Amino acid sequence: MNLAVAFADSVKKRPEKTAMFWGESEFTYGALLAQAQVVAQRLAAEFNVKPGDRVGLWLKNRPEFVPAFFGILNAGAVVVPINNFLKPDEVSYILQDAGIDVLITDADLGAHFPALAAARPALKVLKVEEFEQQTFNIQRPTSNAQRPPTEADLAVIIYTSGTTGRPKGAMLSHGNLLHNVESCRILLETVELDRFAVLLPLFHSYMMTVGMLLPLLVGGSMVLVKSLNQPHNILKEICQRQATILPAIPQFYRTLTHAPIPGAFPFRLCISGAAPLPVQVLKDFEAKFKVPLIEGYGLSEASPVVTKNPLRGVRKPGSIGLPIPHVEVSVQDDGGRMLGANENGEICVRGSNVMLGYWNQPEATAQAIRSGWLLTGDIGYRDNDGYYFITDRKKDMLLVNGINVYPREIEEVLYQFPGVKEVAVVGWLDARRGEMPVAFVVPSEGVTLDERALIQFARLRLADYKVPKRVNFMPALPRNATGKILKTALRNPATEL
Repeated sequence: MNLAVAFADSVKKRPEKTAMFWGESEFTYGALLAQAQVVAQRLAAEFNVKPGDRVGLWLKNRPEFVPAFFGILNAGAVVVPINNFLKPDEVSYILQDAGIDVLITDADLGAHFPALAAARPALKVLKVEEFEQQTFNIQRPTSNAQRPPTEADLAVIIYTSGTTGRPKGAMLSHGNLLHNVESCRILLETVELDRFAVLLPLFHSYMMTVGMLLPLLVGGSMVLVKSLNQPHNILKEICQRQATILPAIPQFYRTLTHAPIPGAFPFRLCISGAAPLPVQVLKDFEAKFKVPLIEGYGLSEASPVVTKNPLRGVRKPGSIGLPIPHVEVSVQDDGGRMLGANENGEICVRGSNVMLGYWNQPEATAQAIRSGWLLTGDIGYRDNDGYYFITDRKKDMLLVNGINVYPREIEEVLYQFPGVKEVAVVGWLDARRGEMPVAFVVPSEGVTLDERALIQFARLRLADYKVPKRVNFMPALPRNATGKILKTALRNPATEL
């Protein structure tokens, strides 16, 4: 079994059913598979894509994301979804690191092709506007692979921010993703009648698994929201399409608690992920809508879902819940010793959802996986009832709109600015967007720096959400007795931007 076969089997059972809603348009299961087969044939015939090749998928949310994703898999290749907020320099690194020679994108992002081609001259681009509507035999999937991929084979590489300032490619197998989909199906009691509202980017592992693979492999539908640039129309759109399950981030639920609802609220279940859910937001939301809001936890290296509060039974505010079916979670100390209830340590994960490792980084893989356990870098504990709570982050990481941002990456860019002697980046709170990066900069002696110039310098080199929202100049950074920068002294939880 592999993802391409699983999707084809789902299509066989319901070829005429609507698999995706997009504004006023509807796409059947049969149409999506037919288009995926067109993509697979073009990749093999025109772009010489062979089994095991990595193909980049650099798209904003649009209907073509789905056939492009499954088309790559049908060709026996590996999907590398790329964050569409990244700048060409950041994308070029991923193309180079993954050895990507073919990139599927659209006309808007394709405008960056000259910059990408300069870094990787062999790169070829397939724009989704060129996808042709053709009819294929949807009773069997086409594949360019001599040996169809198995569950153990690599399917997707998700690039995650790295503590060294460079992202790492988490290798997810067909089995990793199929098992995570099945665990989520059981936990969420997902059925064919369910319609998943898709607001978050499909390049994100959370939405790729829960918002796309889960509904399509179970036989449900995606409501791919078209009105993201018009927030007042988002609710109208998902209510009109009668979406039943909403996976989103805490900031969206905070907004919903204060927003007028156009008509009946259609959801039977809402899921919060990608960042901690404030207890007050949970209480306000459930009081207003009388719909369960389930908080969970995951990371790309685990395909990504690890824990969820149960749909039936006790849901504990502030907790990330219980391990999902077929996944084990433990709390361990730095030496790998299992800790008991209410003891703080590192959250560790074991199961068929855990990645194969990091692409071309055996040392990083060895550091991340110990005796079969994935070390998440998050600190927390298990209570007496088996519910898990996260209390801190071992990794020096920010969560900006639910996306991991490592200060080191921002610091490395700011260090390139002439006249910068020292830099430290921390997260400050923003009531609407969660954490925001803030930079503390020490100028070189005799140099006067301009905040706007520094921010503009960063904006040309980093995705917008990574750009510091403020630069504070200091004569020196606070340090401890050993010379380590005391970032705790720079973080002020009582201070909001």
